[in-house]
Amino acid sequence: MNPDVATLPDNPTLLKQMLVDFRNRYDKETGILLEQIQLLRAQLYGRKSEKLIPADGPQPLPLFDMPEPMDDEEDAEKVHVPGHTRKKRGRKALPEELPRVEEVHDIDDADKFCPCGCELKRIGEEISEQLDIIPAKVQVIRHIRPKYACPSCEGVKDDGPTIKIAPVHPQIIPKSIVSPGLLAHILTGKFIDHTPFYRQEKQLVRLGVDVSRTSMCRWAMQAASACQPLLNLLQDEVLDGYFINIDETTLQVLHEPGRSPKTNSYMWIFRRGDPEKAVLIYQYHPTRSSDVVRAFLRDFQGVVQADGYKAIFLILSKESVLLAAGPTPGASSWM
Repeated sequence: MNPDVATLPDNPTLLKQMLVDFRNRYDKETGILLEQIQLLRAQLYGRKSEKLIPADGPQPLPLFDMPEPMDDEEDAEKVHVPGHTRKKRGRKALPEELPRVEEVHDIDDADKFCPCGCELKRIGEEISEQLDIIPAKVQVIRHIRPKYACPSCEGVKDDGPTIKIAPVHPQIIPKSIVSPGLLAHILTGKFIDHTPFYRQEKQLVRLGVDVSRTSMCRWAMQAASACQPLLNLLQDEVLDGYFINIDETTLQVLHEPGRSPKTNSYMWIFRRGDPEKAVLIYQYHPTRSSDVVRAFLRDFQGVVQADGYKAIFLILSKESVLLAAGPTPGASSWM
């Protein structure tokens, strides 16, 4: 006899009650235990502090003490062999174009003799390489312009200049202490490495110089003004194509005069679509008005692809520009 059957009561009423309870514990449509359904709902839709993760399920990544990859995994290099691809173990070779500084670690002169009294002869060497970096350093460039004067004409009044000096060297920001190298370093840190000005200010303090974030911000705006002719040329390149993508994404600007920090501004992206000559132009505008599109396209003749923003379609239809309906690559994906 089945031992589970032997444990059942003989009373028919109790058996009926057990059957009803058993049916109530299962979902009628799926046949799944209701406790399992409740647990699954708690894991999916419950509060984060109440979510339960099964031991055999995907575990969250730890915030700290992440295991470092082994050398053979980190430096594995793929080697293509006819028929298949396999990984070659070992460290990757350091680039040959990097400059080399040789440090010779030789034994003492007293150790260059054999116990028999004969002088040892050099038969080879072992070479190992380490990757080194020279920390950033700050220096001052002094621009010296010698002055020249004619001793014979000194004090003589004539129309010609009495003193000659070389013209001032062209600068991106005239009469500024920032050099092109420092300006490129600050802008690269801000817009490529996403290092805010206040952090760069602290970095320069550690290097022994005090440059305020206000000065960096002013230099960035002046550099943008100096690059305007280049931006105009890029805009001409976009308009010279036959296909343009247009999209915009929201942006919040803090401390903008006359605007609340919670007010949405917009970053507009105009992309030349033909693949052989892709060009991207980013423009900030406080509005989503169709005037932005009208001012950029000017006399463009070609195809414009945009999303379902009605203002763009209305202005382009009035200008007789061919529209390509359909989704465009998101503006955030281009940024």
